[in-house]
This record gives sequence, C-alpha cells and structure tokens, in this order.
Amino acid sequence: MRSGRPSLWSAAQQVASAFLVAFLLLPVVALVITLSWADFVAGLRHPLLLPALRLSLLTTCTSLGLVVVLGSLLAWNIARQPGRASRWMEAVTQLPAVIPPAVAGVGLLLAFGRRGLLGGFLAAHGMAPAFTTAAVVMAEAFVSAPFFVQAAIAAFRRVDENLLVVARTLGASPFRAFLRVGLPLAAPGLVAGAAMSWARSLGEFGATLLFAGNLTGRTQTLPLAVYAAMESDLRAAQVLSLVMVAVAFTLLLVLRRMAPGAALPVPGARGA
Repeated sequence: MRSGRPSLWSAAQQVASAFLVAFLLLPVVALVITLSWADFVAGLRHPLLLPALRLSLLTTCTSLGLVVVLGSLLAWNIARQPGRASRWMEAVTQLPAVIPPAVAGVGLLLAFGRRGLLGGFLAAHGMAPAFTTAAVVMAEAFVSAPFFVQAAIAAFRRVDENLLVVARTLGASPFRAFLRVGLPLAAPGLVAGAAMSWARSLGEFGATLLFAGNLTGRTQTLPLAVYAAMESDLRAAQVLSLVMVAVAFTLLLVLRRMAPGAALPVPGARGA
C-alpha cells in the first residue's frame, strides 16, 4: 500500500494535468491549424483589422496608464493604512471583477450616458463620453482595474515597514519614500498586475459594446471586430482572433520576463 499510493497519486496528477492543459490549449491550436496560409493573408487585409488593432492598442494603453497611476496610489493607501475604511475600499475595487461585463456596461451607461446620473452635467460642459473612444477607455479601465489593484495591494503589503521608517528618519518625505523605496521593492508584483490588467482590457467585450457601441474606427476594438466579422466572414474572425492571441501572448511574455519572480494576480485573493 505504501508503494502503491504514491504511484496512483502521481498517475492522477498526470492525467488531470494533461486533461486540463489539453482543454486550455485545444481552442488556440484549432485557431491555427484550421486556417490556411491563403486565408490568413486574406484575413490580414480585411478592412476591420487595422482600425480595430490601432484602436485597441490606443485604448488599452491609455486605460492601463490610468489604472496604474491611480491604482498604485490607492493600493499604497490601502496597504499602509489598514482599517475598516481600507477593507471597504479594497472590497469596492474588486466589485468589477465579480459582476458580468454586460452589467458593467449598463451601469456605466446609466452613470455617464446622456440620461445618466452625471449625463446632464457632462453634456452641459461639452463632455458626452458614451459611444465615443473615451467610453472604450472607461469601460476597459473599469473591468481591468481590479487585476492591477489587488496585485499592487499584495505587493505593497510585502514591503518591509522598517525600510520605510529608515527612509523617513533619513529625511525622505512620505511621497519620496513611496517613490524610492515602495515602488522599486513592489515592482515585480506591479508589473505582473499590469500585465493581467492589460490583457483583461484587451479582451473586454460586453461593457464596451453596451457603453461605447460598435462603431468602426471609433469604438470597435478587436473583440468587437471579431464579433462583427463572425456575421459575414468566419475566416476573417479567425484571423482577428489569432492577432489578439499573438499580441496578448507576446506582451505577457515580455512583462513576465521583466518580472520573472512575480505571480499573476488573482482578484479577490488577500495579500500577505
């Protein structure tokens, strides 16, 4: 029994691992092997591709910049000032990760649309974000922020408090201690969080569709272009999907190489 149990346990692990890896890999493999080279080249010339790719890169980079700057400050505040208010703020930042994207889109529309809570005020000041490129950025930031904020909170909680105290005793201001001590020490976790946040915003569909619409060259990102292409040209949708996979996978590899020791964040997980 002593010699039999480990082998059974090992076999169960191998079978489960092979099954799950195959299940996760098979759809990506199917995207590649079911497309001929001629169809791939034709798909690259599809009129939906370049505008959607350009818009996706612009909006995801913009939303990532907003999330990283604002999220870093929020995460530092939550990590360094524990208490009931911080716990509530942390819970609120994770809310977009557990509600359906379509619900997020409806909420954004009711908050910032022309008839939303702030719609009249924004319209009076010449700002109407709904169904514009700005709406795409807002939708992507909304759904991707939890991935970065949770990773940043966990990373900042691992920063040794004694190092911050030493920096303060040497004359560093709170901001300088954050900039020169906190950020460098938390950098691997921040980079991993940024990678997941960017990947989430790149794949955003539901909130963008409901809040920004599907306007070519204006609000049509790569996921929306795939949706539009599916109605008329499956091969074009397949090529667009491959482009998304290639762009996301390449950036994730680059970011993971920049921070090889960082674990990818899981929204809702508590930092140490």
